[in-house]
Amino acid sequence: MLRLTWVQPEDLIGHELRQAALDGREPSRIAARWRAAGGREAPLRAGASPEPTSRYLRTLAEDLLDELADLPSRLADLEPTDLARIRASCPSWPAPASSPAAPAVSRYEAAWLGRAVGCLLGKPVEKLPLEGIRLLAAATGNRPLNSYFTAKGVPPELLAAHPWNRRSAPTSLAENIDGMPEDDDLNYPLLDLLLLQRHGRAFTTTDVARLWLDELPAGRTFTAERVAYRNLLLGIEPPYTARHRNPFREWIGALIRADVHGWTNPGDPGAAAEQAHRDATLTHTANGVYAAMFTAAVVAQAAVATAPDDIHTCLRTGLTVIPPKSRLAEAVRHAVQLARVHEDFDTVVDELHTTHADTHHWVHAVPNTALIAAALTHADGDFTGSICRAVSGGWDTDSNGATAGSVAALLAGTPAALPDRWTTPLKNRLATSVADFNGTGFDALARLTHDLTHQHTPREAPRP
Repeated sequence: MLRLTWVQPEDLIGHELRQAALDGREPSRIAARWRAAGGREAPLRAGASPEPTSRYLRTLAEDLLDELADLPSRLADLEPTDLARIRASCPSWPAPASSPAAPAVSRYEAAWLGRAVGCLLGKPVEKLPLEGIRLLAAATGNRPLNSYFTAKGVPPELLAAHPWNRRSAPTSLAENIDGMPEDDDLNYPLLDLLLLQRHGRAFTTTDVARLWLDELPAGRTFTAERVAYRNLLLGIEPPYTARHRNPFREWIGALIRADVHGWTNPGDPGAAAEQAHRDATLTHTANGVYAAMFTAAVVAQAAVATAPDDIHTCLRTGLTVIPPKSRLAEAVRHAVQLARVHEDFDTVVDELHTTHADTHHWVHAVPNTALIAAALTHADGDFTGSICRAVSGGWDTDSNGATAGSVAALLAGTPAALPDRWTTPLKNRLATSVADFNGTGFDALARLTHDLTHQHTPREAPRP
């Protein structure tokens, strides 16, 4: 039996009910109708429930998804998705750059390596609860986290209670690493390189959609991206692809696509954020889009920073491109404050989980962006400290490690500044199903990114 994940209406409805409660709608009556009919809650960690439902419940789920979409939101004015309204709500939107020099190729190589290392560190514990991550690290003397996870020395009973990620463990545990395995956290930056190669800075959201249909296998998409891909095949055009029966539109998927937009706009966080917005609105709305804009602006600022502890300026810059009263902005400010006042990062993580875990899915952009900001703040931008804190905090471990690694490696400045224990196992080799990139080295990706940065002079980005 094939149960395609992330698209079954009877599974989407539970996620949409939770999303409605978060974004200021009142879904209780619709939730009661769903439960009275025998509808189930959304799967906790999987993308699909194990058994198919009746035709009646599937049809009801489709109808209720449409009803939920029509409910008014009390947060609509505070959390717009339209770029003009976002900019209007940001009183300190950064001024256009005065054509800063592009970073050296070596700095881009560090960024690519940092993204890969952080992703790889988080892969074997993705989907595990926080307690499981801590126990697995401690069982091998790796807590506080300071190196790749290993299964050597882990008691069988602990692995039975908290098994490694089934798909990732064969390629991401320390004893198994042989180059960088394929991951969507690297696939999307590769797609964005193709996007800029083919369309330049003037790309539109429709260009992103066409590129995905040409180059991205549907089976390599998840959550909001899979729903948007399905919507494209149904003939729905952007930006409605992000809204139609898409309960994942505020999850982390747009954030993991933001790095290239920051890398290719060094010192111009406003342009980076606008570029990320055009990418993100294919699949996301509101806080899902803000997470991408925030990240792109942080990365753009980090690309011209002079020291790791410049991370604090970078994070403040990221907050200037998102609505200050949004849930994401409030979560990031709270996370940064926690990281400043608590010496023990476990205390920071526990506070973040207390604040967000009961109300947000583990892939939602709000808690994950907050955790990334907390990790970077607490580590003062140090590479190892940043990726280890981001991954040890749980939730979407590989994505959080990837973003923290990209930013911190940019701040480090060169591959030589990244410890060998992290980079040597990657063997300068990346696996992917995107275009002709399979087997490409991080040095080659750095040269391509550098060339794309030089190819375009900073200018006002077009409206989507």
